[in-house]
Amino acid sequence: MADDIGRALRKVIRGDVDFGVSARALHTMDASNYRRAPLGVVAPKDTDDVRAVLALCAERNVPVVGRGGGTSIAGQATGTGVVVDFTRYMNRVLDLDPATRTAVVQPGLVLDRLQAAATPHGLRFGPDPSTHSRCTLGGMIGNNSCGSHSVAWGTTADSVAALHVAGADGAAYRLGQGWDGAPQGLRALVEREPATIRTGFAPLTGLPRRISGYAVDALLPEHGTDLARFFCGTEGTLGLVTEATVKLVGAPRATALAVLAYEDESAAADAAAGLLPLGPLTVEGMAADLVPADSGLPKGGAWLFVETGGATPGEARAAAERIVRAADVRDALVVDDPAGQRVLWRIREDASGTATRMPDGSEAWPGWEDCAVPPARLGAYLREFRGLLREHGLRGTPYGHFGDGCIHVRIDFDLLTEAGIGRFRRFSEELAVLVAAHGGSLSGEHGDGQARAELLPTMYGEELVGLFERVKGVWDPADVLNPGMLVRPARLDENLRFAVLPREPVDVVFGYPHDGGDFSAAVRRCVGVAKCRTESAGSGGGVMCPSFRVTGEEAHSTRGRARLLHEMLAGEIVTDGWRSTEVRDALDLCLSCKGCRSDCPVGVDMATYKAEFLHHHYEGRGRPMAHYAMGWLPRWLRLVERTRTAGIVNYLGRVGVLAAVAKRVGGIAGEREIPRVASGTFSGAWHRGLGRRFAAARAGGGDGREVVLWPDTFTDHLSPQVARAAARVLEAAGLAVALPPTRTHGRSPVVRGRVCCGLTYVSTGQLDRARAVQRRTLDLMEPVLAGERPVVVLEPSCAAALRSDLPELLPDDPRARRLADRVVTFAEALERFAPQWTPPRIDRPAVGQTHCHQHAVLGDAAERRLRERAGLAGELSGGCCGLAGNFGFEKGHYEVSVACAEESLLPGVRAAGDDAVVLADGFSCRTQVEQLAGVRARHLAEVLADELGRRGLG
Repeated sequence: MADDIGRALRKVIRGDVDFGVSARALHTMDASNYRRAPLGVVAPKDTDDVRAVLALCAERNVPVVGRGGGTSIAGQATGTGVVVDFTRYMNRVLDLDPATRTAVVQPGLVLDRLQAAATPHGLRFGPDPSTHSRCTLGGMIGNNSCGSHSVAWGTTADSVAALHVAGADGAAYRLGQGWDGAPQGLRALVEREPATIRTGFAPLTGLPRRISGYAVDALLPEHGTDLARFFCGTEGTLGLVTEATVKLVGAPRATALAVLAYEDESAAADAAAGLLPLGPLTVEGMAADLVPADSGLPKGGAWLFVETGGATPGEARAAAERIVRAADVRDALVVDDPAGQRVLWRIREDASGTATRMPDGSEAWPGWEDCAVPPARLGAYLREFRGLLREHGLRGTPYGHFGDGCIHVRIDFDLLTEAGIGRFRRFSEELAVLVAAHGGSLSGEHGDGQARAELLPTMYGEELVGLFERVKGVWDPADVLNPGMLVRPARLDENLRFAVLPREPVDVVFGYPHDGGDFSAAVRRCVGVAKCRTESAGSGGGVMCPSFRVTGEEAHSTRGRARLLHEMLAGEIVTDGWRSTEVRDALDLCLSCKGCRSDCPVGVDMATYKAEFLHHHYEGRGRPMAHYAMGWLPRWLRLVERTRTAGIVNYLGRVGVLAAVAKRVGGIAGEREIPRVASGTFSGAWHRGLGRRFAAARAGGGDGREVVLWPDTFTDHLSPQVARAAARVLEAAGLAVALPPTRTHGRSPVVRGRVCCGLTYVSTGQLDRARAVQRRTLDLMEPVLAGERPVVVLEPSCAAALRSDLPELLPDDPRARRLADRVVTFAEALERFAPQWTPPRIDRPAVGQTHCHQHAVLGDAAERRLRERAGLAGELSGGCCGLAGNFGFEKGHYEVSVACAEESLLPGVRAAGDDAVVLADGFSCRTQVEQLAGVRARHLAEVLADELGRRGLG
C-alpha cells in the first residue's frame, strides 16, 4: 500500500515524496508522549501540491497530518498516514505591508524569520512561544499558540486576518469574516444550534487562554462570524493552511525586565493578576527547581518575569520600577540592557526542556502541560494542583504564563509500566475535573491533541462535544485529516512513545552516569523541544546544531538523530539495530561538537551517542580508512617522531600527486591540506633539556605551586610552540611547570610511554582502543594522582575528553574521576593558582571563536576574564569552526565543514582590522582559519607569551 501511494503522489506533485525508512522514523514523534509510524512524508512545493496530496489521500482513505517544526506537545503532529512537511519549501514571507501592519506568510515559515522581516519596520508578530526560533506559523495557527506576550497581544487567533485552506478533499477555501468561503453545511449547522453554542461557551467568556476544542462561538453573529478565528486551534483536523494573512503590532522601542522574587509559585501566582492593570508586556512565572543555582536571580523560591516597554530605555525602566514598587516583593531585579535580558529570558525559554528532569535527575513528561484558569484563580488552583500531585505520589514544577492563568508543568509520570500508565490516566481524569471546577481550559496554549481531547466532555459537556463532531463531519466527513485528535479521539494512554522501547538494558560501553547507565534512558532525553533546529547559533554564543543549520534537514539535527536512535532501539521501522545504515548516515554529519550537551535543554549528548553507535556498527568488521588514518593519529605521529621523518612527511604532503594519493588512501578530503608535523615535539625537547632550563630559570624564584602541563597529541606534535608559550606564561605567573611521568626505552631521547586522552579513538568510535589508551595513561599518571597537582590541558577538545569521556568510559576506575577533577584550562590555572599575577596589557581587539568543546564541557568564564584583564577587547563568536577534529578532514565533509565556518567564524576574521588578534585555542580552529582565510590564529597563551617576551618579562 505505502509503495503504491508513494508512486501515485510522485505523479501528481512537484515536491518531495519520501516513504523510506529514515523519513518515516524521523516523523514518528513530536514533542509529546505519543508516537505513530507514518506511511511516508511529503514536502509540497506550493498550494497546488497540498491540494493534490489531499485529493489523492481522500480518494484512497489515507490519513493526512500537517507538520511544521514538530514541537507540538499533545501529539497532534504525529500520524499513521502521510505527513505533510511544510518547512522545506512553503516557508516564506510572501508580503509585508507596514502601512496596514499585515504580512502574508506560508505555513512552514519559522516565527523568528517573520519577526526579523517585521523588525526594520518597528513591527512584530504578537504571539511568541518559547519555541519561536523553530516553531512555524502554520503550527501556531493549528494550535492557536500564544507565548509570553499574550497579556499584551493575545493569541494567534487574535493575530490572524485571513486564511487560505485546503480541505480534506483538496477543495480550496478562503476564510475571513462572514460566511463566504465556508464549506457547505457549516452555516446551517451553526444557525440550527445557537443556544447550544452560547450556553456551552458562556462559563468560559472571562478566560483569556481558552484553547481547547473548536472555537465555534467565533461563528456567532455577535462575534462577527469570524471563520479565520474559528479555524485557529483546529489542529489540522478540518483542513491544512496554505497561506495566512496575519496582523502585526508595533514593537516597543525599548524594553526592561523586572524579575520579582516570591516565596513559592503559589505566592507568585496570587500576585500575577494584580500586576495586569499596570500594562506589562509579560507576566511569566517560574519556580526555583527550574532555575540554575548561578542564575543571578534575586533570592526567592519562585519568580515573576515582568517585561515593560517604552519609547526610550529610561521610560521602559521607569515602568519596570513601577511594577517593582507595586508588587511589594521580598527582592527584585530590573534589567534594561538587551544582552542581560536575553540571558534571563533564556532561563525561562529553556524551562520546557529543563523541566523534563527532576532535581534528582529522574524523568518528567508532558501530558498536562498547559492547563489554564482565570488569572485571579491561579494561586488557588496551584495549591489544589499540588495537593493532587501529592495524592498520586507525583512531582512536577509549574512555570508559564501566570498573567494569563496558564501553567506549564512536566510531571514524573511512569510511562513505562502498566501500573504507572494507569496512574497517569487516573491523575489526568481527576485533574480535568479540577480544571473545570475552576472555570478553566484543559489546554491553554498547546492544543488538545491526543493528550486531552478524550477529556473534553469534562470541560464542555457531551452536548457541545457532540457539536464539535458534527462540525468535523462538515469539513472532513471521511475523517482523513489528523484522525484521533480533538473529536472521536484516541485514548490518552494509547500510542505512548516508550511502549516500543526495550525493557532490558542495552549493552553499551559508555557509563551514562546521568541516565543510570541505561542507553535507552539517554535516548529518551530528547523530548522534541527542537532547540537544535534553530537557524543561527544565536547571540548567546551557542553551538548546537551546526550541521542542521547548514543542511536544514531534520536528519542532521540533534532531535532527528535521537529519533533515529529511538527507532533503532524500537526495531519496528529501523530493523537492523546497530548495523543500521540509516542511523549511520544521519550521524555521519554530526560534528561531535558536543554543543547539544550544553545547549540542549535536556542535555542530549549526541557526540557520545555517535561514538557508541560507531563502536557497535563497525564491531568485528572493517572501518572507513579515515578511522585508521585520523583515529590512530597519536600512533602515526609517534611513529614519525621515533623515525625522525617529520621533514619527509611534510615534503610528501606538499607534492601534489603523492599528497593526492595519500589523501585518497586515508579517506581525507582532497580539498584539504595535510597539516605540517613539527620537526620536534615539545615533550621531547622538555626531556632533552628544556625542562631543566625552566627549572634553572625559576631556581630561587619562590615557592609557586607546581602544575602538570599535559602534552596532548595536537599540541605536542603539531603546535609545540603553544606548549612552550604556555610554560613561559605559567612560569612568569609564579607557577612551577612539570610534565606527566613518561616511560623511555634505554638511552633513546624519544619518549615512548606517553599520556593520551584517547580523543581520536573516541570520536571515531574505537572505544576498546580508547579505553586501553586511557588505562595506560592512568597508570602513568598515578604519581600525579597521588598528590594534589592540577593538570593544565591546552587543547580544549582534549581537556573535554579528560573531563567527560574518560570517567564515562572507565566508570569503575576511581583514578579516572580523580584525573578528570584535576583538569584545568590554561586560563583556569592562572586564575585559581596565580590569582595575584597581572597579565600584560595588550590593548587590542580580539576576534575568533570559542572552541565548541570549551563551550559545551569546560566553560569559558576564566578565559573571558583573562582576556579582559589583558585588554583583549571584544566577544569571540559562538558556533563551531566546522573542522571539528577529524570531521572536516574526512572525505565528503568538506562543503559542510566550510559552511559551518562561514556562519560566523570566517566573516568575523575577515572583517577584523589589521590590529586585531585572531584567537583560537583549539588546533582544529586554528587550522580551519589558516586553510580557509589565510590567517594565522593563535592560542591565548601564545599572545600573552609574545607580549611578555616583547617586554622582556618572560
